[in-house]
Amino acid sequence: MPNFNMPGPCRARQRASFRPQSPPRHQRGLTLVDTLIGLALGLFVISNGLLLLASHLNENRLLVLEARLMQDLRAAAGAITRDLRRAGYWGDASAALAPAGPPRSNPYQAITLAPAITDGLRLRYSRDPNENHVVDGNEEFGFRLRNNAVDTLLGGSWQSLTDPATIRVTALQITPIASEVEQAALCGTACPPAGAAAASCPPKIQVRHYLVEISGESPIDPSIRRSLQASARVRNDAMVGACP
Repeated sequence: MPNFNMPGPCRARQRASFRPQSPPRHQRGLTLVDTLIGLALGLFVISNGLLLLASHLNENRLLVLEARLMQDLRAAAGAITRDLRRAGYWGDASAALAPAGPPRSNPYQAITLAPAITDGLRLRYSRDPNENHVVDGNEEFGFRLRNNAVDTLLGGSWQSLTDPATIRVTALQITPIASEVEQAALCGTACPPAGAAAASCPPKIQVRHYLVEISGESPIDPSIRRSLQASARVRNDAMVGACP
C-alpha cells in the first residue's frame, strides 16, 4: 500500500514503480512460403549430393571390373606364353649328335596350330627326370577357345583356364613369326648348286616367335571390353635343312 506520508519525490518514484508495463511484442516467425523455399533448396542440395555419390560409386565399380578383366587377360596370356617358351624342350639334346649309332630327332619339336582357332594350339616339351625320348601323356599341352573360355590341355584332358563367370573371352589368336639364320659354317663341304639337296643346304636355325592376342569382356557389364597382346620366343630353336 503506498505510503502517502513520504516526501513528494519518493511518492512519485513509488507511483512510477506501480505503473502497469506494456505487453511484450510478439516475434515474427517463418511464413509458409519461406518454409517451402527452404525445403526446396535443401532437397536440391541433397539430390545433387546423391547424384554425385552415385556417379562416384559407378565409376569405382567400372574401375574394379576393368582391373579384374585385365588381370584375367594377363593371367591367361601369361599361361600361354610360358608354355610356348618351353615348347620343344628336350632333356637329352646331345642324342641328336650321338657319335655312335644313328642320331635321334627331337620328339618334342613340333608346334601345331590348328586351322580353326577353336581347336587352338598344341605343343610338347619334356618333363622327364631322366629323358626317355618318348612323348608321354603329361608332356602334351594345348590351348583353345571354346564357349567364351580358354581351355588348356593337361594330362590328356581339356580343362578350363578362364572362368566365364568372371571373364568372357571373345577372341584368341596365336600367330607364328619365324625367321631363319643360315649356318653355312656347320658344313665341311660346299652345298650343291642345284637339286633337292641344294634347297635344304646349308642348314638354318629357325628362330620362332609367337604373338598371342586375346580379347574379353566383363559378364557383369558387357560394355567393358579389353584386349591384350603378348609375345613369346621359343627357347629351343629349330634346325631345318642339312649339310650335303
